[in-house]
Amino acid sequence: MAISSRNLHMLRLSLRLRPIGTRGFASHSSEPISFSVPPEFKTRTPPYAALLTRLEKVREILNRPLTLAEKVLYSHVVDVEEAFAGKNGHIRGETYLKLNPDRVAMQDASAQMALLQFMTCGMDSTAVPASIHCDHLIVGHEGAKKDLQASIAVNSEVFDFLRSCALKYGIQFWGPGSGIIHQIVLENFSVPGLMMLGTDSHTPNAGGLGAIAIGVGGADAVDALTGTPWELKAPRILGVKLTGQLNGWSAPKDVITHLAGKLTVRGGTGYIIEYFGDGVQSLSCTGMATICNMGAEVGATTSTFPYTDSMKRYLVATRREPIADAASAVNNIHGYLRADVGAEYDEVIEINLSELEPHINGPFTPDLSTPLSQFAEAVEKNGWPSKLSAGLIGSCTNSSYQDMSRVASIVRQAKEKGIKPKVPFFITPGSEQIRATIENDGFTDSFLDAGAKVLANACGPCIGQWARDDETMGKQNAILTSFNRNFRARNDGNPATMNFLTSPEIVTAMIYSGDMKFNPLKDKLIDADGNEYLLEPPQGDELPQSGFKQGDLGYLPAIDPLPVPTAEVVVSPASDRLALLEPFEPFEGKELKMNVLLKVKGKCTTDHISAAGAWLKYKGHLENISNNTLIGAMNEETGEVNKAYDFDGTGYGIPELMIKWKSEGRPWAVLAEHNYGEGSAREHAALSPRFLGGRMILCKSFARIHETNLKKQGILPLTFANEADYDLVNGCATIETLDLLQMLNNNEAGSGVITLKVTNQDGSEHIIKAKHTMSKDQIEFFNAGSAINHIGNLRRQRQGLEQHI
Repeated sequence: MAISSRNLHMLRLSLRLRPIGTRGFASHSSEPISFSVPPEFKTRTPPYAALLTRLEKVREILNRPLTLAEKVLYSHVVDVEEAFAGKNGHIRGETYLKLNPDRVAMQDASAQMALLQFMTCGMDSTAVPASIHCDHLIVGHEGAKKDLQASIAVNSEVFDFLRSCALKYGIQFWGPGSGIIHQIVLENFSVPGLMMLGTDSHTPNAGGLGAIAIGVGGADAVDALTGTPWELKAPRILGVKLTGQLNGWSAPKDVITHLAGKLTVRGGTGYIIEYFGDGVQSLSCTGMATICNMGAEVGATTSTFPYTDSMKRYLVATRREPIADAASAVNNIHGYLRADVGAEYDEVIEINLSELEPHINGPFTPDLSTPLSQFAEAVEKNGWPSKLSAGLIGSCTNSSYQDMSRVASIVRQAKEKGIKPKVPFFITPGSEQIRATIENDGFTDSFLDAGAKVLANACGPCIGQWARDDETMGKQNAILTSFNRNFRARNDGNPATMNFLTSPEIVTAMIYSGDMKFNPLKDKLIDADGNEYLLEPPQGDELPQSGFKQGDLGYLPAIDPLPVPTAEVVVSPASDRLALLEPFEPFEGKELKMNVLLKVKGKCTTDHISAAGAWLKYKGHLENISNNTLIGAMNEETGEVNKAYDFDGTGYGIPELMIKWKSEGRPWAVLAEHNYGEGSAREHAALSPRFLGGRMILCKSFARIHETNLKKQGILPLTFANEADYDLVNGCATIETLDLLQMLNNNEAGSGVITLKVTNQDGSEHIIKAKHTMSKDQIEFFNAGSAINHIGNLRRQRQGLEQHI
């Protein structure tokens, strides 16, 4: 196979920066003594000296003050000249960057497909440090011990597969019960100036420690795992200026629930949210993590904060003082971990923390934000349930020590007054370290005494792993949670359950009333003696006074595990949980012609496209999990959910019609409205449509992660140039591309227009324009059939180049 000059250039870069079979951060050089760390911290510390050297080259070209996000992101660019030279400063929102991330983290549900794809690349080890976290497959039901035992029994095949992959390729394995991926990353891996990828949309949680942490699909993670430069269109920067200081019942969660109401679920798309201002210094590190975590709900690429004293305190408290010293030095000497004076943001929003009141968001969307003072009126006006059915706190968003400490202060107040919660109360610790520490400090006893059920250190109800014992299934009911996402049927499988998102403090106060219109700032409770009393605002410690307890040390993997190439990774051909992947066919080299299988109406998240809950068990088996494709989507033409119609008018479940058309050799397309693919970084929402014969998604707008996932799997993602054209196309219509080959053959990357011919079943024809955002590499993915196919091609070419050199 001939190697193009462009691919030859990229292969040489790859050989120089990330040789096959080596592992480490993007590049290392001799670091000055002020940035050095002991050997056991080396792979957890960004190569600050190398990053600063690269950043100086960026400054020479751009010649302007940089934001914090730009400093960290741009200093991880593979080739500064190629990325920035000759662009006249037009970088944000226009230039595709090739980046070398420092680290990859994978949760168990998404790790299965990521590793199955990685295995096809033929490598002996990962090119960067990586970790696997078993947190998504544990059902919350009877309590931590029983739920964990049941999960291990049911999911042992998957856990054994992940453990064997970790052993073979030298990946850290955090087993079931160790905790939620984002909490463990914050406690162990996130550090200021780090750039990491995670196969979960809430990876930006690590921004609370000054990292640039981006949620991606498994194929994107494979880029980093194989040392292939990872591509991202340079985000715009949204500055959020914080002034004042939180007080009373207000919490960090209220910053992001309030901001979500301003931005909506797609207002942050294409942006990094960078917080700045005097108010930043008043926030705890874990509070900032909460804010960054839920930035995913506004579509942001990621969120981050400048280096603060609270970050240093947290690093020291989590046994990483040498890294704290290095970060302090690089910031004090070079200002690397803060924005330059005079740096400009594309937009700025200001929030006065002193005036911020608690907010409650929902139901069914995380951006429907209501200040607590107006919530009772909203309940009445909208006909929402007036009674609360359950309160749940924890999850990756709000399970820090500070969260639990403030909640414990409310629970202890209630105990003093002799009252108990009026509704079931569930608590999810974020990690084994949090569980052990809150138990040591007496919080757990307080929770249990109040009748709470403490669940396993896992995602549990937040991602649909909740076996409810009450009589609510099919009935309208309201729950209050400190989670981050509240799509219909997400938590308990009941589409009538309304999940309202808020801080753990407000959830806890409300469970003692049971009334959705209760406002703890002004409404009184009745104590055991019949007297009215007003809850005092919550109090709590930022960090445990006696230090964090590690708990069960059996959960802790080796810091730098070495690969064991002889280790066997077993996937049984008879398994219904795991299946090895067959590569998708490459592009046929001719214009596409397909039929519209479905026009989707309204919100269509990755939960609608690839449901979680009970389907999580099939994450490693593409054929089986594809049976859930778009089962939550509403047909625009009929108003039915999970219903699509064949040419003769026969109705089918949506995946059933996909399977039928695939067997008939009939490629298909789906039409959708705004923010298609919002929500989780659920790669199966792209893999399954591709597996079942999908070739194009045409919509009004995409969520960032999902659009990238589609490109990675060889599906053509297009948006209407004129949104009104959505109404011109009917189900079963034939769509033909007229100039796709011109775009592909001429490598018309970046942004452009593709012409489509639409022929409806009634014979009406329309010529419409659609926009693409394919980069040069993404065009290569499409031609190869998928990104993994392309990586395999590059690897074979690289091996030939190594022999040639």
